[in-house]
Amino acid sequence: MASVNASPNLEILVREPEGFSVWNGPPFSNGQPSVKLDRVPCTSVKFSDDGSRLMVIKPDSVISIYDCSNFEEKRSFQIPNVAAAALSPCGTYLQTFQKSSTPQEKNVVLWKTETGEPVYHQFQKNMTKATWPSILFSSDEAVACRMATNEIQFFDAGDLSKGIVYRLRIPGVAAIELSKAPGSHVAAFVPESKGSPASVQIYACGKDLQSQPVARRSFFRCSTVQLSWNRGSTGLLVVAQSDVDKTNQSYYGESKLNYLTTDGAHEGLVPLRKEGPVHDVQWSYSGNEFAVVYGFMHASATVFDKKCKPVLELGTGPYNTIRWNPKGKFLCLTGFGNLPGDMAFWDYADKKQLGTTKAEWSVTSEWSADGCYFMTATTAPRLQVDNGVKMFDYNGSLYFKKMLDKLYQVEWKPESPDRFGEITELIKSIDSLKVEETKPQGKGSTSRKTVLANSPAQKPAAYRPPHAKNAAAIQEELFGGSSTGEMSKNALKNKKKREKQREKKATEAASGANGT
Repeated sequence: MASVNASPNLEILVREPEGFSVWNGPPFSNGQPSVKLDRVPCTSVKFSDDGSRLMVIKPDSVISIYDCSNFEEKRSFQIPNVAAAALSPCGTYLQTFQKSSTPQEKNVVLWKTETGEPVYHQFQKNMTKATWPSILFSSDEAVACRMATNEIQFFDAGDLSKGIVYRLRIPGVAAIELSKAPGSHVAAFVPESKGSPASVQIYACGKDLQSQPVARRSFFRCSTVQLSWNRGSTGLLVVAQSDVDKTNQSYYGESKLNYLTTDGAHEGLVPLRKEGPVHDVQWSYSGNEFAVVYGFMHASATVFDKKCKPVLELGTGPYNTIRWNPKGKFLCLTGFGNLPGDMAFWDYADKKQLGTTKAEWSVTSEWSADGCYFMTATTAPRLQVDNGVKMFDYNGSLYFKKMLDKLYQVEWKPESPDRFGEITELIKSIDSLKVEETKPQGKGSTSRKTVLANSPAQKPAAYRPPHAKNAAAIQEELFGGSSTGEMSKNALKNKKKREKQREKKATEAASGANGT
């Protein structure tokens, strides 16, 4: 088990119109983050998956690679007409896509970031979300492959200059997803064609193991899919989406959640207990559980084990997003986008809700690598006003808030959760820091919060409309009365004078009656 003292520091990347900067992450010593890297002009910026490298696209088609241990620039590439770029998971390779003028021009290039030399070239007609990055890597970069027409092409990951070493033929393949840790399997999606249903097939990545798929699932009324592998590469979640809902219950079509395992133990639908769309699904870091938000509003949320059995119901609410803590102990249910921003924090280990709060107008949200902080952000161009960052503790209490004129991107620097200590020990250490910050300074002194908490609550004053307030002020000015009910000296003198006059009139009236 890693020691808490040996844990790496959290760092945050912030991109504004003038460029990006890097903040030192929480806990903050004086309530505000310090700046680790001053602002650098850029148009786009992205970490490698392991957080070791940072790709910065600057004006004039310059791509710089930074070493994240000290944020020094290590390599710079001048690539004209670059339309997209991506780093491999460990930052070993930079992949670029350039607009091509002729089919003979090989417009996809794979560069070695350490030397700056190109190691592989190929032609790609166009770029879509399903086809970029063109070359996919496993998390350890031990497996590399790409989707081509009717086939998946595999490379020698140790020497990519050798090019394609073997091919897996899959007629009609439209999208693939390589398992990450380890890169042992690849999933392929084949859309509907000529009356045949769409299908997702899982193949082993080894050349000698690709004669038959290890798992297969067919779908009718399916136009697109979302493929999500677990850590360990034993299970695949498939959200099958159709453009049209035959039941006419949803304008946005219908979606179904399917679950396939590489050992063939399960190939079928996930048993959701409510009708409606699948809003979000996410694996835990261990890969042994997954959580789903589903159904018409108010949506339901359920945690399943890897045998596809429900183990925890998280209730219902205005939610459409779920974020699983990297340590696996906590969950956060959120309702962002067109929802009002409700958030519910759960302790999965103890099966209880820790707290609820709101983060209105949030666009992005993510846990820190140590699992102690949850960050949300309101960013442009999705929202042009009220841009800013919020950080919450693991239980939903607000830890930090900062508003910015315009914010394009905020994200944690990636770190392996295994580099941090046990989540319970980390929480204890953070709570002890909070106690130190609020401890009384000097003998006999007391904190302001404690005094306010122990003082009796004042009864709120009754509501007085504006005209009543003005009338009271005029009365006080004319007659010497006080709006608080206390009488001035003049008012008291006048009151006694009036009482004497009343007594005198009463006496005169009584004597007159006796005389008659």
